[in-house]
Amino acid sequence: MKVGTDGVLLGAWAQGGRRVLDVGTGTGIIALMMAQRYSEAQVVAIDIDEGAVRQAQQNVAQSAFAKQVSVVQQAVQEHQGEYEAIVSNPPFFIDSLQAPDEQRNMARHTATLSYGELMKAAHRLLADEGEFSVVVPFDYRQRMEDEAIFVGFFPSRVWGVRTTERKPVKRYLLAFRKHPCACEKEVLTIGDERYQQLTGAFYLNG
Repeated sequence: MKVGTDGVLLGAWAQGGRRVLDVGTGTGIIALMMAQRYSEAQVVAIDIDEGAVRQAQQNVAQSAFAKQVSVVQQAVQEHQGEYEAIVSNPPFFIDSLQAPDEQRNMARHTATLSYGELMKAAHRLLADEGEFSVVVPFDYRQRMEDEAIFVGFFPSRVWGVRTTERKPVKRYLLAFRKHPCACEKEVLTIGDERYQQLTGAFYLNG
């Protein structure tokens, strides 16, 4: 599981708190970024894939944030607790054919965690004033927002992300809250000054 742009974007953009849940942690990159950004946070990272959990546990153990991050093999539908912030880089292929690699399918297809199930779980686990943040491809934004509204969420932040100023938005960073609120809307271009300010602390120089 490689570190992708989506994970870096979400980890740098999502709101944190003293209790943070990372759903579908994969390598653990987003959980580690949240721990780096919020030094007082206790981060719980969950995933249903045994291999991913082992890799995330190893990455956490070798990091400076081992005391802040716990990695657990568990489905979010079974998880209990209350969190000020929940983050997820969820599976996104809904209609496409699945690949022969079962682990790759699990990470990328919604067969094991639909958007509806993710939203229900996030709404149940999120504190009253908390924020739930996700990243999705542009053509899945509407499905995610529809499921969010269905369970009682309200959009609080919507950031489009494009690769260059001349190209259309390719992914969206979406944040939701439990109560009506003003929705912040922006467009971010990868590589520009705003992007570098957002993500610069997480890249190695040289």
